[in-house]
Amino acid sequence: MQEARLKILKQLVAEEPNEPFNKYALAMEYMNIDQSEALTLLTNIKNEHSNYLPTYYQLGGILTENENYEEAEKIYLEGISLATKQENDKILKELKGAFQRMKDEAEDW
Repeated sequence: MQEARLKILKQLVAEEPNEPFNKYALAMEYMNIDQSEALTLLTNIKNEHSNYLPTYYQLGGILTENENYEEAEKIYLEGISLATKQENDKILKELKGAFQRMKDEAEDW
């Protein structure tokens, strides 16, 4: 079943390469099976579609899980800034919460 979803999502990305949602959906599918691939996809989305706000939460989360706290901080702060500019209070709250949890987890960093 998962292989079928991956195949469909890869096809959607190929058909609509400028649609960040399709790339994001593919990255989310990889989150549980290949976190390295998910990290690569999310980084590419951030670089190619910097206004696609959901990317920042997930990318910051992966970086935090990998204890790459400095990079996670940078991503979270960029996301917080973008959410503020886009006046997206829901994602702003989520990003701030994730950033605070990361800081609490990484006290010594």
